[in-house]
Amino acid sequence: MGFTRQAGTKEGMTDVFSIEKTSLDELVIALAGNPNTGKSTVFNALTGLHQHTGNWPGKTVANARGNYRHKDKTFILVDLPGTYSLLASSVEEQIARDFICFGKPDATIVVTDATCLERNLNLVLQVMELTNNVIVCVNLMDEAKRKNIEVDLKGLSRELSVPVIGTAAREGTGLKELMDTVYDVSMGIIKPVPKRMEYEEDIEEIIKDTMSKIEQYVKDPVVLRWLALRLIDGDKTIIDSIKEYMMADWEGRGDT
Repeated sequence: MGFTRQAGTKEGMTDVFSIEKTSLDELVIALAGNPNTGKSTVFNALTGLHQHTGNWPGKTVANARGNYRHKDKTFILVDLPGTYSLLASSVEEQIARDFICFGKPDATIVVTDATCLERNLNLVLQVMELTNNVIVCVNLMDEAKRKNIEVDLKGLSRELSVPVIGTAAREGTGLKELMDTVYDVSMGIIKPVPKRMEYEEDIEEIIKDTMSKIEQYVKDPVVLRWLALRLIDGDKTIIDSIKEYMMADWEGRGDT
């Protein structure tokens, strides 16, 4: 089975992301991150020669995916386009957003740069709004050390309430710990509960009202809240994505 278009039940699903699982031992992992964080290096280090490229279905944007074996599972690693945001102001951002939201990967790794971590946290927080199964990979730890930059990985993990792993992918440092953590999150051994933004009471009421209007189409409470926020924000592209990937009887009405 693969990532699928929802039609009420799983029995009616057809593949829309062209990612096929050939056995129950396979898990799909999304690899997200800003450009220039070493995301491709992490991807290459994990998958080696077991990778191929193409285009996303219906898009001209390149798609890289590969696989690796860890413990008793095969992991299909999908390298999402490098983006600074998931607010869908570009095709790349829309692809990354839709894959995490509607593709439902078993876990999402967000690769960040240890030398300028604050620039990358915007994307980390946005991914955390969209899924619980998040692992933050703080890459380029070797560069940070050379620049006398210290990163409190445990402190960051406490603040975000998700696993945070330090790596230097070019040297292979931290990759086993990353794979162990991805395995544990994907298998439900570790169950992250990311900290999310809470708004003032009047805004929360609007969010709840919007959620009530779309909850018949979206069963995942995390995704439901995120979609409500995007609709309140005026993101009309999200309605097209709901139609495309969920086949819901969706009406984009002005009162939402």
